[in-house]
Amino acid sequence: MCDGLLIWLRKCARWHVLRDDETIDFHAYTFCVLDELQTALKRRDVFVARSWRYADPRAGLLDGAEWEANRPIICRTLGLSAGPGPTLSALSAELDRTYRAVAARLPDNPAVRFEIVGDKQELVLSPLDKLEEPASLVALRKKVTGMLPRVDLPDLMLEIAWRTGFTDAFTHISERTARAADLHVSLCAALMAEACNTGHEPLIRNDVPALQRDRLSWVDQNYVRDDTLTAANATLVAAQSRIALANLWGGGEVASADGMRFVVSVRTVHAGPNPKYFGVGKGVTWYNLLSNQFSGLNDLIVPGTLRDSLILLAVVLDQQTSLQPTQIITDTGAYSDVVFGLFRLLGYRFSPRLADVGGTRFWRIDPKADYGPLNPVSAHQINLHKIAPHWDDMLRLAGSLKLGRVPATSIMRTL
Repeated sequence: MCDGLLIWLRKCARWHVLRDDETIDFHAYTFCVLDELQTALKRRDVFVARSWRYADPRAGLLDGAEWEANRPIICRTLGLSAGPGPTLSALSAELDRTYRAVAARLPDNPAVRFEIVGDKQELVLSPLDKLEEPASLVALRKKVTGMLPRVDLPDLMLEIAWRTGFTDAFTHISERTARAADLHVSLCAALMAEACNTGHEPLIRNDVPALQRDRLSWVDQNYVRDDTLTAANATLVAAQSRIALANLWGGGEVASADGMRFVVSVRTVHAGPNPKYFGVGKGVTWYNLLSNQFSGLNDLIVPGTLRDSLILLAVVLDQQTSLQPTQIITDTGAYSDVVFGLFRLLGYRFSPRLADVGGTRFWRIDPKADYGPLNPVSAHQINLHKIAPHWDDMLRLAGSLKLGRVPATSIMRTL
């Protein structure tokens, strides 16, 4: 029996485990150990070597000589100093300037005010009013709609395949160079069946070799995989980014992340319960990243309704397109202090739209600084002395995430 467990028995479970004569009740001891083991697993004090959920989250981090060799590259890439001093000083100055700039603009901003709620003063933002659509916009929409040709969805997909060549990204699972005749037709049909959830039956044409049942089944089994879908999507994103109209919408530096809930009607371990969204059944969340050019950069399917903040970092870091957004917009569900910190370390600007900004905690570094009307809401103080000793570990974590050495989702679960 280890010393730690003995100490725990003496302090926490003496009356449950030890009898009056100081002998151990082994039945009670077994239940107490199992209860503590479950708690230790959830707190990551105990690890399971072959588990993906309860494994040591530090196992994949850059370490030793490898970290020493990569530290200068990581710091240069992320724009961070090797020591905590310069970066923390710059962040402190930036936070102070921002507070003072916001406080100076408050008198001229009627949408921001302060109200006493209970015994605390809270920040209140006025909701945006709905803007009526001008007649010119209505006329423009009608004109554009009238100019759009009426085409069937399969014809549209075939034209996009011809214009972009995205079907070239689909390679055979074992014979990478194998290409059948009219393979792009079969691929478009297989993708259409998956996207519309109809199965192959509506698309089968026995008089067209590329659309026969056995051909579509063969293509679906050998060409449509996660890696080929990712490569094909990257081709489509790059093609759209070259369109002049898409560049008028944005340059690809901004992206928004959000999730959609779907009920899963079959029994599967990949679905999770949530009565609010799925009733008595189970479902999944499709979490996607959309650029300001209206192109989908990445997506994840998660069981149930896992909190967005746990998967946001993964969907951002794992996207493999030519666009590299630096500002990520989300709703309240993706907000957490950990996300703010990691995004800043990794060079992203996290811009959540908070539903209850008045109840949000605002932090300051200088306790004596005078920020005028912002003083009551910025009462929480950051202690830099708790950050500096762990600076190297923070850099090591950021670098490991940037290089894909550790999965972002498991790290977020741990943190």
